[in-house]
Amino acid sequence: MRAVTWQGRGDVQVTDVPDPRLEQPTDIVVRVTSTAICGSDLHLYGPLTPFMTPGDVLGHEAMGIVEEVGTDVGGLRPGDRVVVPFNISCGTCFMCTHGLQSQCETTQVTEYRTGAALFGYTRLYGQVPGGQAEYVRVPQAQYGPIKLPETGSDDRWLFLSDILPTAWQAVKYAELEPGETIAVLGLGPVGQLVTRAAWQQGAARVIGVDLVSERLAEASRFGVELVDAAVVDDVPAAIRDLTQGRGADRVVDAVGMEAHGSPVAEAAAAAVTTLPRPVAAAVSQAVGVDRMAAIQDAFESVRRGGTVSLSGVYGGAADPVNLMRLFDKQVTVRMGQANVRRWSDDLFDLLFDNEDVFGVETLASHHLPLEDAPDAYRKFQAKEDGYLKVVLRP
Repeated sequence: MRAVTWQGRGDVQVTDVPDPRLEQPTDIVVRVTSTAICGSDLHLYGPLTPFMTPGDVLGHEAMGIVEEVGTDVGGLRPGDRVVVPFNISCGTCFMCTHGLQSQCETTQVTEYRTGAALFGYTRLYGQVPGGQAEYVRVPQAQYGPIKLPETGSDDRWLFLSDILPTAWQAVKYAELEPGETIAVLGLGPVGQLVTRAAWQQGAARVIGVDLVSERLAEASRFGVELVDAAVVDDVPAAIRDLTQGRGADRVVDAVGMEAHGSPVAEAAAAAVTTLPRPVAAAVSQAVGVDRMAAIQDAFESVRRGGTVSLSGVYGGAADPVNLMRLFDKQVTVRMGQANVRRWSDDLFDLLFDNEDVFGVETLASHHLPLEDAPDAYRKFQAKEDGYLKVVLRP
């Protein structure tokens, strides 16, 4: 079959790979009808390359039609339409039963002391072949895949795999109370959905920050107050000016490790990825640093006693954090991979409604053939040609 594979830093190719097959009684094989490029896939282009192997199949946002079913998978049969959560969880372990499916004890990658296995996301998370392919094997299918109705376009359901639950959890973790103001740093795909999830969870005001004009314009369609980081020199000051000098009640960092405005950290991360991969991996795990501009803005933008929620991925082992400032401001910080199945039932009901409350059917800026993936990765990373969210059709 054809699949999007990692071949080296900044080198993604569509190549022939072996067809997946059932390996465990709890597996299914899905024929992929839609799969998306996620902002966190871009980390594999650069900062996380030490943990990649040439030929790894990428992608963790996929949906399609069940082709084969293992003997211990109940409730699914060939021909069913499903969306596949990006984290692989069993549903019965301690973590899963406590709503922490991203920490599933059955699929934890104990070799690296990391959480639940993920599709298409480095050996740190199990090196499970991803969904940017014609077919994908889905482990733990007795619990993970979400059966879909035949109605509704793929775009209505696809983002239930990752970015919609990620956005929903980001607002939940921000501890938003009805009537409060929330600021969202970064208006990429997750940030856009965070603003919309905030309205659904009772926000009175939503402030969005970005430096890409197309992304600011998209957020404005949903009533978001805008701060243009390409024009404003001091984003936290601009947010304080909008909130009586106090700061936002809650702040979501939807940017993560590749924030603009961190040239020293960017250069350090780039230098690490030029080392031989085993050496680079050891260095990253011991003294790796992230680009910290977004998270620092988040800490300065939140009011005293407020909450900062991190949905953008960070991977640094030695990131500098001003604990004195956070302690003085009495700031709460929450973070983590989305626990997709914790939120999926509630989100399914909202998506099933005739009104597209999250605007998911118009979120994708580009629908492309799978073969166009290399160019799409490059343009998405460079934020060229209005690239906001890319959906690939195998």
